[in-house]
Amino acid sequence: MDSILVTGNGPLNGQIPIAGAKNACLTLMPATLLSEEPLTLTNAPRLSDIKTMTLLLQSLGAEVSSLQDGQVLAMSSHDLTSHVADYDIVRKMRASNLVLGPMLARLGQAVVSLPGGCAIGARPMDLHIHGLEALGAEIELKDGYLHAKAPKGLKGAVVELSFASVGATENIMMAATLAKGTTVIKNAAREPEIVDLADCLRKMGAQIEGDGSPDITIQGVDRLHGATHQVVTDRIELGTYMLAPAICGGEVELLGGRRSLLESFCAKLEAAGIEITENENSLTVCRKNGRVRAVDVVTEPFPGFPTDLQAQMMALMCTAEGTSVLEEKIFENRFMHAPELVRMGAEIEVHGGHATVTGVEKLKGAPVMATDLRASVSLILAGMAAEGETKVSRVYHLDRGYEHVVRKLSGVGAKIERIKEQS
Repeated sequence: MDSILVTGNGPLNGQIPIAGAKNACLTLMPATLLSEEPLTLTNAPRLSDIKTMTLLLQSLGAEVSSLQDGQVLAMSSHDLTSHVADYDIVRKMRASNLVLGPMLARLGQAVVSLPGGCAIGARPMDLHIHGLEALGAEIELKDGYLHAKAPKGLKGAVVELSFASVGATENIMMAATLAKGTTVIKNAAREPEIVDLADCLRKMGAQIEGDGSPDITIQGVDRLHGATHQVVTDRIELGTYMLAPAICGGEVELLGGRRSLLESFCAKLEAAGIEITENENSLTVCRKNGRVRAVDVVTEPFPGFPTDLQAQMMALMCTAEGTSVLEEKIFENRFMHAPELVRMGAEIEVHGGHATVTGVEKLKGAPVMATDLRASVSLILAGMAAEGETKVSRVYHLDRGYEHVVRKLSGVGAKIERIKEQS
C-alpha cells in the first residue's frame, strides 16, 4: 500500500492548476443515461472515482471513452442493456446512487445497491427515496438493493426536502427532467455542483429554473438530446491548495480559481490573516506575516463553510495563535483525523460534533494514517509545515479526490514524494 513522505521545508511559491470538480463530474456522468444521444464532458478530473463511475455506466450498457489523457469523457447511452447497479461497483463510491433517478426516468425501472464510500458517518437514502416516490415511483428495499419502478411514468410534484441534500437534489432534478408536468424542489441544495448539473441538463434540452436558490422548478420534457459541457472548477481542491501557502507561508496562484465558489471559506482565511487576491482567472493566496490567527468554523451547506474543507482547516488551526472551535454539522465521525494530528504535536480535544484546537508554535513530523479522503490531504498539509518527516499511510483515499497531488505541491516547492510499498 502506497504512502506519502513529506518534509517541512518553508514557504511555497508558484502556480497550481485546479482540476474539474470531482463531485460535479460524478453527477454529470449519470446524466448520459437520460438520453440516447452522446454527452461529452470536458475538464474532467483524472481520479479513481471517475473510473469507478465509468465502470458502473459501462455495466449498464453505456459507452464511455476517456480522451485527451482523461480530461474528456465521451459517453453514449443509446443502447442500455441493464437497469441493475451492482453492489460490487456501487459499494466503492457513494455517488453511484446517482444512476437511480436517470434510469427511473428513462427506463421506468432501476435496481440499485445501497451505496458505500468513505467512513465519515451514515448518509442515508431516505431523502432520495421520498423525492422519487413523490414523483410516482414505487421503491422497495430487498436484500440490500433499492428496487424502483414507475409503471405509469414519473409525474411532476412538489418535493420538500427536510435537509438541503446535494445528492437528493441531483437525483430528483435529473428524474424530473423527463417527468410529465412541473416539479418544484423546495429546500434544494444550492452548491455550485447543482448549478453545473442544471447548466448541462439545459444544454440537453431540459427546462430548469431557480438552480442556486432554495426552490428549483423543472418542467418535464419528452426527451433530452446530446450536448458538450465543461465541468466546473473543483472548489474543494481549490480550497485545499489555498491552505498550502496559508500553512507553510509564501505566495501561490491557483489557476482556474474563483472566489464565488468559496466565499465563506475565503472570509475565514482572511479573518485568520491570509491575503487573497482575485485575478481574471485565478486566485492568489499569500501569507507573509508570522502565525495566523485562530478562527472558529461551523460547517454548513453551501453557501456556508464546506464540510469537505473542515479537516484541512483544522490542520491550519493547529499552528494558529490562540484557540479555535470547529463544529461539524453535516457528518458525524468526521474528526477521525484529529488523533493523527495530535501524534504530530497538535493540541486538540474532541467532544461530539465539536473540536477545540489550541495552536502550537510548531508541529513535529510523525508516522500517521489517513482515515478518509479529506483527512489524508489534511495530514499532508500538516506535514508540510512540521519539523522533520511525516509519513502518511493509506493514501489510496487520496486518489479518489486529488489528481497529481505530489506533482502539484512539489511544483510550488514542497518536499513531498510518493513511496511505492513493497508487497
